[in-house]
Amino acid sequence: MISAPPIVLTFAATDPSGGSGAQADILTLSSMGCHPLSVITAVTIQDTSGVEDVMALDADWVAGQARCLLEDMPVTAFKIGLLGSVEAITAIAEIVSDYPDIPLVLDPVMSSGRGDELATDDMVAAMRELLVPQTTVITPNGLEARRLAQDPDDDSDDPSPAECARRILDFGCQYVLLSGTHDNTPQVINTLHSADGVVRSDDWQRLPGKFHGAGSTLAAALAATIANGLPMPEAVRDAQEYTWQALKFAYRPGMGHPLPDRLFWAREEERDAD
Repeated sequence: MISAPPIVLTFAATDPSGGSGAQADILTLSSMGCHPLSVITAVTIQDTSGVEDVMALDADWVAGQARCLLEDMPVTAFKIGLLGSVEAITAIAEIVSDYPDIPLVLDPVMSSGRGDELATDDMVAAMRELLVPQTTVITPNGLEARRLAQDPDDDSDDPSPAECARRILDFGCQYVLLSGTHDNTPQVINTLHSADGVVRSDDWQRLPGKFHGAGSTLAAALAATIANGLPMPEAVRDAQEYTWQALKFAYRPGMGHPLPDRLFWAREEERDAD
């Protein structure tokens, strides 16, 4: 019997559009040679334009899904996305603490691309206190990094991107991959930070428009490259390359934002023929 590919367990909400969340994780991980396991944290009403509503699952159901899978299959990496509630964050933090040797990629989802609020201040605080200290690499954009790093009691606190990364590292994670997608720069500059400073910085052509699911794709791709055994600097580089290619060949199936083509490589011959 053929051995199983690397197994990655993701905690995520559903996205019926397939642009982000659990569906995006499944597509990305499968495309990159991993077997995806999906623990659903919430159910959303959304399309390619934005999120209309979120229904968080009971934390016992979240924990039950994960425990059942972890007792059955050897997991190589965790990936965490939209969490839904403080109770779910607490339950997931307890679960991953039982597996400290499994790398954890945290995508701190706080809002949709349209700006729909997806995380309360209490959820951000719980994420900061319970999940970030257990995280191998966190993948915030500039807005998410600032919200994680800001002093909640100081409205005037406005840390720079580098200071945000330093503060997040001080919470206990090993790496911060700070995305430059929201910066007003000609190119997207993504920077990997560790306690020793900047590990690598990569410049990418800024593609026009907005995408639905870019952040989910990057975090899932990073979980895949880590699960496939790459050291962190190389894992980060390859995950960015995959994400950029998926965005380059994005398609617009609805009336909202384009979706990353996570199977871009499978359609290469078709594009060449055109």
